Amino acid sequence: MSAGMPLASWKSQIFESVLGFLPDWVQITVLSLVVLAVVASWVVKIRRRIAQRRAVRSGPPVQAAAQQGQGSGADHLGPYAPRPQQPSGADFLGAYAPGQRQGDGPA
Repeated sequence: MSAGMPLASWKSQIFESVLGFLPDWVQITVLSLVVLAVVASWVVKIRRRIAQRRAVRSGPPVQAAAQQGQGSGADHLGPYAPRPQQPSGADFLGAYAPGQRQGDGPA
Protein backbone atom coordinates (compact mmCIF):
# COMPACT_ATOMS: atom_id res chain seq x y z
CA MET A 1 0.00 0.00 0.00
CA SER A 2 3.02 2.26 0.13
CA ALA A 3 3.27 4.77 -2.69
CA GLY A 4 6.99 5.23 -2.13
CA MET A 5 6.58 8.60 -0.38
CA PRO A 6 7.64 9.07 3.22
CA LEU A 7 4.85 9.93 5.63
CA ALA A 8 6.92 12.45 7.61
CA SER A 9 8.36 15.65 6.20
CA TRP A 10 12.10 16.07 5.75
CA LYS A 11 12.20 18.51 8.66
CA SER A 12 10.73 16.02 11.09
CA GLN A 13 13.03 13.28 9.79
CA ILE A 14 16.09 15.47 10.43
CA PHE A 15 14.75 16.39 13.87
CA GLU A 16 14.24 12.72 14.75
CA SER A 17 17.66 11.69 13.43
CA VAL A 18 19.41 14.41 15.46
CA LEU A 19 17.50 13.45 18.59
CA GLY A 20 18.27 9.76 17.98
CA PHE A 21 21.97 10.34 18.70
CA LEU A 22 21.30 12.03 22.04
CA PRO A 23 20.77 10.30 25.38
CA ASP A 24 17.21 9.70 26.53
CA TRP A 25 17.22 12.42 29.19
CA VAL A 26 18.27 15.02 26.57
CA GLN A 27 15.61 13.82 24.14
CA ILE A 28 12.92 14.14 26.81
CA THR A 29 14.17 17.60 27.80
CA VAL A 30 14.23 18.86 24.20
CA LEU A 31 10.79 17.47 23.41
CA SER A 32 9.42 18.98 26.64
CA LEU A 33 10.83 22.38 25.73
CA VAL A 34 9.29 22.19 22.26
CA VAL A 35 5.89 21.28 23.71
CA LEU A 36 6.24 24.06 26.30
CA ALA A 37 7.01 26.60 23.57
CA VAL A 38 3.96 25.55 21.55
CA VAL A 39 1.67 25.73 24.58
CA ALA A 40 3.11 29.12 25.59
CA SER A 41 2.47 30.51 22.10
CA TRP A 42 -1.14 29.30 22.31
CA VAL A 43 -1.58 30.95 25.71
CA VAL A 44 -0.18 34.26 24.44
CA LYS A 45 -2.43 34.12 21.38
CA ILE A 46 -5.52 33.42 23.49
CA ARG A 47 -4.67 36.23 25.92
CA ARG A 48 -4.31 38.68 23.02
CA ARG A 49 -7.68 37.65 21.61
CA ILE A 50 -9.33 38.10 25.01
CA ALA A 51 -7.72 41.53 25.46
CA GLN A 52 -8.84 42.56 21.98
CA ARG A 53 -12.42 41.49 22.65
CA ARG A 54 -12.44 43.39 25.95
CA ALA A 55 -11.13 46.50 24.22
CA VAL A 56 -13.84 46.30 21.55
CA ARG A 57 -16.56 45.83 24.16
CA SER A 58 -15.40 48.73 26.31
CA GLY A 59 -15.82 51.21 23.45
CA PRO A 60 -13.46 53.79 22.00
CA PRO A 61 -10.58 54.93 24.19
CA VAL A 62 -10.87 58.27 25.95
CA GLN A 63 -8.64 60.90 24.39
CA ALA A 64 -6.43 62.69 26.89
CA ALA A 65 -6.39 66.46 26.67
CA ALA A 66 -3.54 67.65 24.49
CA GLN A 67 -0.95 69.86 26.11
CA GLN A 68 -0.88 73.49 25.15
CA GLY A 69 0.66 73.89 21.72
CA GLN A 70 1.02 70.17 21.11
CA GLY A 71 -1.18 68.36 18.63
CA SER A 72 -1.84 64.65 18.55
CA GLY A 73 -1.94 61.99 15.89
CA ALA A 74 -1.52 63.41 12.41
CA ASP A 75 -1.29 66.93 13.84
CA HIS A 76 1.86 66.11 15.78
CA LEU A 77 4.58 64.54 13.67
CA GLY A 78 7.43 65.40 16.00
CA PRO A 79 10.84 64.92 14.39
CA TYR A 80 9.16 63.57 11.24
CA ALA A 81 7.37 66.86 10.47
CA PRO A 82 8.47 68.46 7.21
CA ARG A 83 10.76 71.43 7.63
CA PRO A 84 9.22 74.78 6.74
CA GLN A 85 10.53 75.85 3.38
CA GLN A 86 11.87 79.33 2.90
CA PRO A 87 10.41 80.99 -0.18
CA SER A 88 12.83 81.43 -3.00
CA GLY A 89 13.14 83.28 -6.28
CA ALA A 90 10.62 86.04 -7.00
CA ASP A 91 8.64 85.10 -3.89
CA PHE A 92 11.51 85.99 -1.57
CA LEU A 93 13.56 89.08 -2.28
CA GLY A 94 15.07 89.33 1.18
CA ALA A 95 17.10 92.51 1.64
CA TYR A 96 16.32 93.53 -1.93
CA ALA A 97 12.57 93.77 -1.38
CA PRO A 98 11.17 97.26 -2.01
CA GLY A 99 10.40 99.09 1.22
CA GLN A 100 7.00 100.45 2.11
CA ARG A 101 7.16 104.25 2.09
CA GLN A 102 4.60 106.59 3.56
CA GLY A 103 2.55 108.44 0.99
CA ASP A 104 3.64 106.37 -2.03
CA GLY A 105 0.18 105.09 -2.79
CA PRO A 106 -1.85 105.53 -5.96
CA ALA A 107 -3.27 109.01 -6.26
